[in-house]
Amino acid sequence: MPIVRPSDAVTHEIHGARFVSYAAPRTGSRQLCAWRGEIPAGTRAPAHTVSHEEIFHLLDGELLVTLDGRTERVMAGDTLIVHAGATLTVENHADRTAVSWVTAPVGLRARLADGTVLSPPWAN
Repeated sequence: MPIVRPSDAVTHEIHGARFVSYAAPRTGSRQLCAWRGEIPAGTRAPAHTVSHEEIFHLLDGELLVTLDGRTERVMAGDTLIVHAGATLTVENHADRTAVSWVTAPVGLRARLADGTVLSPPWAN
């Protein structure tokens, strides 16, 4: 039975945010990845288009999320469904870190506006 202990999680930092990877192929997952995202106050992630669907659940805090040009305030307890091919921007205008839980298929990629393709290590 694969159990991922907190000490087994791997932390990655990019664009001012922290991603703590729990479920990924390196921990025994075959199809899905799951990670905790920590978005500090004042952070704005660059717009990116995702290759696969991801489920984004906000555990704590609040964020301003723009999904395909539509901006909404996302509050703790809200779940955002981001379809493959959607363009997403996440901003934290609050005065504390927002914490999320994200699940996506193995192999998720993100394309930035300049054409750069990211293969996030927490999703592969």
